[in-house]
Amino acid sequence: MAGGRRSSQIIVSTSRGEEETAERASRRPRHSCTLPCPAGIMVCGSPGGMLLLRAGLLALAALGLLSVPGARAAACEPVRIPLCKSLPWNMTKMPNHLHHSTQANAILAIEQFEGLLGTHCSPDLLFFLCAMYAPICTIDFQHEPIKPCKSVCERARQGCEPILIKYRHSWPESLACEELPVYDRGVCISPEAIVTADGAERCKCKPVRATQKTYFRNNYNYVIRAKVKEVKTKCHDVTAVVEVKEILKASLVNIPRDTVNLYTSSGCLCPPLNVNEEYIIMGYEDEERSRLLLVEGSIAEKWKDRLGKKVKRWDMKLRHLGLSKSDSSHSDSTQSQKSGRNSQPRQARN
Repeated sequence: MAGGRRSSQIIVSTSRGEEETAERASRRPRHSCTLPCPAGIMVCGSPGGMLLLRAGLLALAALGLLSVPGARAAACEPVRIPLCKSLPWNMTKMPNHLHHSTQANAILAIEQFEGLLGTHCSPDLLFFLCAMYAPICTIDFQHEPIKPCKSVCERARQGCEPILIKYRHSWPESLACEELPVYDRGVCISPEAIVTADGAERCKCKPVRATQKTYFRNNYNYVIRAKVKEVKTKCHDVTAVVEVKEILKASLVNIPRDTVNLYTSSGCLCPPLNVNEEYIIMGYEDEERSRLLLVEGSIAEKWKDRLGKKVKRWDMKLRHLGLSKSDSSHSDSTQSQKSGRNSQPRQARN
């Protein structure tokens, strides 16, 4: 990646970095691939830049493609579907997610959507269709081709189904969104995962201020006071190592009074952290892997005693509101049962 060339990342699992639409991605050249990174990074290079394909939240096996020297034989083949040649991958695998055994069959099937694509009903439609009909091919990763994320399908359907209904058609059952993987529970690909990789330029963090309204709305899993010891980057995975000074809120993941890792879901550290600074950090957790996450929507502000006291008050209010709602619901249910008993007709006197 020398020479100051621009690059992009495609993250297998939705990235929460800088967004780039499928339309913008469609203008990128196609790529050939090598495998320089031992931690699961596949670099697909072109004269105009590079593509990095990596596992997002999941610590998964290394990726590879047919053109990787010395790799074992794989059923990858160049994308020959005209509608999909503009997408940011050039290798696919058959059968696809619609059970087409050849690309010739897939071409005939995907052509039915040309009219719908022409309406520009959703910027996600082309990406979603190609991820289904010409799925990106990897080896040493998973046996089946990678599916598009459920959110991509839902956005495409939301934008385009009204047009189908207008012409007395419905969203195809074969493209149902319900069975597709969700970002943090499986492996999937999404156009949001395509981000520029030019250092600070690609990490445009949207700041989230610590207010009571934000705290109530986001309902964070953990809140800690911590000093940043190190920010580690390995194969575009960013991890913040912090020393926990105080635990203001904890959930299911155990937080030791020691150094802990805060994991990101992309190559960006958002919100940003400076080494040797002390912060109040509010974030989420990956219960299955017992990890603390620092992702989009998380908060990191320089520690102030006054802010710490505020957060403790907010958390008490939030807990009280939760208990109040629970008590109210129980009270309503009890009252309803009493009303039901009282409303029974009395036996007539003789």
